[in-house]
Amino acid sequence: MFNIHSVLVYFLVASSNVKPVILEFCQSADRGCHTYHDSASSHTPTTLQLTLTNYSHALDHFSVSCMKLLEAFPVDQVDGNFVRAVRNCVFSKSIPTPLKGPLRLAAVSKDVIEGILDLDAAVTQSEDFLLYVSGARLMPGSVPLAHRYGGHQFGYWAGQLGDGRAHFLGQYTNRKGEIWDLQLKGSGKTPYSRSGDGRAVIRSSVREFLCSEAMHSLGVPTSRAASLVVSKEPVLRDQFYNGNVKTERGAVVLRLAKSWFRIGSLEILSRTGEIDLLRKLLNFVIEEHFPSISSDDPDKYLVLYATIVNETAHLIASWMSVGFAHGVCNTDNFSLLSITIDYGPFGFMESYDPNFVPNTSDDEGRYSIGAQANVGLFNLEKLLEALSPVFTPKQQQGAQHILKGYADIYQMRCHQMFKAKLGLLGEEEDDGYLIAFLLKMMEDTQSDFTMTFRQLSEASAQQLRDRDFTQMWALDDLSSHKLFSRWLSMYLLRLGSQENDRDVDRQQRMKNVNPRYVLRNWMAESAVRKAEVDDFSEVELLHRVLSVPFVTQETAEEAGYAARPPSWAKRLKVSCSS
Repeated sequence: MFNIHSVLVYFLVASSNVKPVILEFCQSADRGCHTYHDSASSHTPTTLQLTLTNYSHALDHFSVSCMKLLEAFPVDQVDGNFVRAVRNCVFSKSIPTPLKGPLRLAAVSKDVIEGILDLDAAVTQSEDFLLYVSGARLMPGSVPLAHRYGGHQFGYWAGQLGDGRAHFLGQYTNRKGEIWDLQLKGSGKTPYSRSGDGRAVIRSSVREFLCSEAMHSLGVPTSRAASLVVSKEPVLRDQFYNGNVKTERGAVVLRLAKSWFRIGSLEILSRTGEIDLLRKLLNFVIEEHFPSISSDDPDKYLVLYATIVNETAHLIASWMSVGFAHGVCNTDNFSLLSITIDYGPFGFMESYDPNFVPNTSDDEGRYSIGAQANVGLFNLEKLLEALSPVFTPKQQQGAQHILKGYADIYQMRCHQMFKAKLGLLGEEEDDGYLIAFLLKMMEDTQSDFTMTFRQLSEASAQQLRDRDFTQMWALDDLSSHKLFSRWLSMYLLRLGSQENDRDVDRQQRMKNVNPRYVLRNWMAESAVRKAEVDDFSEVELLHRVLSVPFVTQETAEEAGYAARPPSWAKRLKVSCSS
C-alpha cells in the first residue's frame, strides 16, 4: 500500500559600580509604560508608590544560598572574567556585568514569581526587582558562579565550553521545600566566554522566555523563565554567519531549574582525568536529585545511568508528541535531570516532516526532528564513556545492556503518547500501524502536525463519518489523501470498539493532550519584531495564550494562532546566533 519505514524512523531510535538607570515597567493591563525617575521621591507618595515600597522591603528578605555548591566542590583558584582554560573545579566565581540602561522589564511569569519564588507579582514593579534580575545588583546570599563543562557539538568533542554568558546566582528553597537554581542568561562575560561577548539579544531572549513557559504548560519537562529584561545596550551579531553584522539590543532572562548539570558536566571531568571530582559531582547529583538511589549502593552510578537513559527517552518522546525540535542537541545541552534546557534555534514543526530542521546552521540536518531519538542515543553513549572511569568491568557491561534498552523505552513511550493523541484506550494489535498510517498521510499531504491532531479531537464521530470538515483546514488537507477513507474507516472502527467510551469523553481526553496553540516560529518572530521597537504586547499575549494551550481562546483565535500559518512563515530562518 505504501512504505511506512520513514514514518517509523520517527518512533525508533531514530559588585560592580552601577550607574543610575531609567526604569520602565510594562503593565499587562495597560499597554502604556510608567517611567520612574530619581526625582519621583520628591513628590508626595502615591498609593502605588507606597505599595511598591512595601513590596520592595519584602524583596529585601528574599535570599539565595550558594553554600551547598561551594562546600561540595573546589572553586577555580583564578579570579576574573577573562577567558582561560580551567582545571580541577566545577565552578568559577564570576560577577555579572550589568546591562547598560535604560532597562525595561519586558515580561514576567506570574506562575514562577508566585508559585516558585513565593513573591507577590506586584514586587516585579519595584526598582530592586529590576536591578536583581538584570544583574545590576546581587541577591542577598549570592556568590555568582559560572559552570565549567564540555561537550560534543554536532558529533565532535569541542573541549571546554561552560557558561559563556550565564551566571548562577544561588539556590532558593521555597515554601514547598523545593530547591531551585537561579541563573541569569545574557549577564556578561565569564572565563568560559571564548570569543563571545557574554550577552544575549532581544531576539533570542524573547524566544527563550516564551518557550520555557510554553513547554511547561504543554507538560514537557523544562527549565523555567521568571523574567525578561531588555536594554538599549548595543550588541553586535552576525545572525546567519554570512558576514552581515548588525547591531541588536542586549537582554537578560532570569531562568530556573532544579539543576543545570548536564552530560557535558561529567564529560569534561572524565576527559581531563579528574576522576575524584567526577565522583564528587556524581555523588552530589545523586544525593540532591535522585533520593531513590541509596548513597551506599555499590551500583549507584549504574542505577543513575539507567534512570537517565529512561528519562531521556521519555523526554524526547514528549518533544515528538508536540512536534518540538530542539535544534542543537549537543551533549552540553542535555540535562542530567532530563529536562529541556538551553533554548536556541528550536522550532515547532508545522507541516508534518520527519526531516524538519529548525536550525539553519545545521546544514546536514543532524538535529532534524526525526533524528532526535538517534541523537539521544548518541548522547547517552557519550555519557557512558564519561562514566567508564567509575564503573567496574561488570558495571560497564550492565550499562551497555541498559543502553540497548533505550530504543524499546523510547518506542513504547512514543506509542503510548500517540495513542493518547488519537484517543485510543486499551491495546490493539494494529494500533501502531494506525498511527504510522496517519503520519505517512500527513507527510504526503503536508498536513499541519498540531492542528491535525487537534481537529481530530474537536470533530465528533459523526463529523468524521460525514467528512464534515468545515472550518477544519488541517483535516481538510489530510482528507485529500487517496487513502484517507481507508484510514478513517480503520480509526472509526477502533474507536467504536471502546466499550462505554462516549464520544464526548473521547473528544475531551484528546483535547487534553493535543494543544490548539504552540509557539510557532512565525508567532515568535512577530513578537520579536514588535519587541525590538519596544512593543511587548504580543510577548504578553503569547505568554498568556500559551499558558493554557489546550483551551480555545478568543484572543488567540483573533490573532490567527490556530489558523493556517501565513505564507511568509515558510521563509523564516533561525540560527544558533543569539
